[in-house]
Amino acid sequence: MKKLGFIGMGNMASAILLGAVRSGFLKGEETVAYDLNGFKLDSMNKACGMARAASTEEVIADSEIVLLAVKPKAVENILAEQRERLKGKTLLSIAAGWQYSRLRRLLDTSTHICAIMPNTPALVGEGMTIIEATNDLSQKELIFTRRLFGSLGQVEELSSEMMAVGGTLSGCAPAWIFMVIEALADGAVYYGLPRDIAYKLASQTVLGSGKMVRDTKTHPGKLKDDVCSPGGITIRGVKALEAGGLRIAMMNAMEAAFKKPD
Repeated sequence: MKKLGFIGMGNMASAILLGAVRSGFLKGEETVAYDLNGFKLDSMNKACGMARAASTEEVIADSEIVLLAVKPKAVENILAEQRERLKGKTLLSIAAGWQYSRLRRLLDTSTHICAIMPNTPALVGEGMTIIEATNDLSQKELIFTRRLFGSLGQVEELSSEMMAVGGTLSGCAPAWIFMVIEALADGAVYYGLPRDIAYKLASQTVLGSGKMVRDTKTHPGKLKDDVCSPGGITIRGVKALEAGGLRIAMMNAMEAAFKKPD
């Protein structure tokens, strides 16, 4: 019996598996996965020793805890097909838009359920994972889940009402920050800095700035003020960013991602 089985092995599931193995929390041979993409399974097997299952049914039968990592549109059909097999099992779901109440309607009461929203920086041990406070996990299962995702970065528990907005922020913002890193590097390349060095400087600066906010618990506005000398180059850059609408652009990005299309 494997400790953790994956139904689906896309980018996020791969990040979780590789991150957990690299952190030492799990061994590859303690996991099993099934995905329609056989090449992906072969690749992960070679990367970490994960066992390759021949079907979703095999993953469920051979795993203590099952992690559902498929496209949101596929969830309903999979759970309907596997309802009986999931009786008495523990299911962690990372499918966007599928919170506890929605999952609960499709599964037997004996199935332990928890909705989780991780993000891709889990691959490098700097992930941000949100666990829905409403769940059926036993204390042992919850400890395992928190340690699993804790091995990939930070973990926060949110109420069901806050899961959607919290997941939008942590799940979508990496893409926006990648754009910021790219833009900062482009600006430096324009003035002659080699691109590889520009990316290194920009990415480490973003990483370090984030750690300062997180670890010092100092308001980001205060940290910004501390860097802005009167009449200095940084405050001139701040003025340019304000003129370009950086703040409203980021807020608008959150609104666009969070609100459902009409």
